[in-house]
Amino acid sequence: MRNSGERKTQQIVHLGVRSTPFTWNLEPKTATKTNFFEENGLHNGSQHGPPYGHGGHQPSLSLPPLLHPPVPRLLSAAPSSPRPPPPPAPHNTRHHQPPHAPPPQHSHNPHNPLRPPPVLPPRPRRLRLPPPRRPPPPLHELHPLLSLCPPDSDLAESLILRGCHPLPRRRCFSPTPPKPSSLSSNPFSLLPDSTVIWSQYTCKSFSCLNSQSRFDMKVEKSKFITNKSNLDLSITQFLEIARSAKSPIRLGLDIGGGTGTFAAQMKLLNVTVVTTTMNLGAPHSEAAAARGVVPLHAPLQQRLPVFDGAADLVRCGHAVNRWIPVAVMEFLFYDLDRVLRGGGYLWLDRFFCKEVDLDRVYGPVIGKLGYKRVKWAVGNKTDPSGVKNAEVYLTALLQKPVAK
Repeated sequence: MRNSGERKTQQIVHLGVRSTPFTWNLEPKTATKTNFFEENGLHNGSQHGPPYGHGGHQPSLSLPPLLHPPVPRLLSAAPSSPRPPPPPAPHNTRHHQPPHAPPPQHSHNPHNPLRPPPVLPPRPRRLRLPPPRRPPPPLHELHPLLSLCPPDSDLAESLILRGCHPLPRRRCFSPTPPKPSSLSSNPFSLLPDSTVIWSQYTCKSFSCLNSQSRFDMKVEKSKFITNKSNLDLSITQFLEIARSAKSPIRLGLDIGGGTGTFAAQMKLLNVTVVTTTMNLGAPHSEAAAARGVVPLHAPLQQRLPVFDGAADLVRCGHAVNRWIPVAVMEFLFYDLDRVLRGGGYLWLDRFFCKEVDLDRVYGPVIGKLGYKRVKWAVGNKTDPSGVKNAEVYLTALLQKPVAK
């Protein structure tokens, strides 16, 4: 216990309502309350008039010391009308204030003086960010200016496949073969080793690659010539369909054409076809260029660099299959629709997916284009991966309407 002449000030906070300070006198067994009823519009139960009456005397409560302090009035859940202010004091007591009365406190809400101030949201936690990485070096440090470019075609392709397209230009010279060589006009002749400039592959020449698929020109020459199954569509049969529909074929686009065999076959028939191709572990683009067709280095997730309505034919090879996300594939089909002219053809050559997904997922995506079905053939995929995953092939020839 403190000395008897010492006063203690206590603040009470009840249900978010903070009351004004109470001054307790510990010498007598009475508690003198100052300015609480005046602030909150309350009065003693034995009185029915203003808080201080006309005589200006303060009411006192006989309470045990430090027990049962006055509890402020609780707020109801429903909004209530503001309590009218007390009538003004007479002129003889207007300037009579209690000696220890604190200055009046202003509430944040003028309509309800007892409403607590609004609760502010907690301050957001400060995130600890990792230290910034070092910026990439300038391009002139990666390769000397006005000199040979480094052999980084595999790096450029990996950036393109990850969405970094188009790549920035550089001020360096691309490497060329040491000796000029005359290229054959026949796109199915043997690929000359004198045009080889790559160094990142295991095989350092085309003769080393002849045993692999898509590099043996004797095997490639027989493709797209005959129909061995219902899934095949020969070039001759396709041109007959286009001729009967009075739709000339002059310009084409081959998506995922590998070494450019389809473009080479169409070149012999005086039809220009541009091939989008990626190397993916083998020099497919170099082989297509050596055969005299245009290899277009463009990813499928970006807008094709072809003008609107410029192509009479768009063929999708093995590069377009179920490994592409459905949303990306839908955007790809709409971009192919942009490239095709009215009356042009969309050729899906052996598109493979799971059998349950053909009618449920990919069929509706293709049907959104509203194209005419000229050919729609489905067959089982008989390789080990197809048998394991219950996959099927789809070969479809669709014609774009002239007016949509």
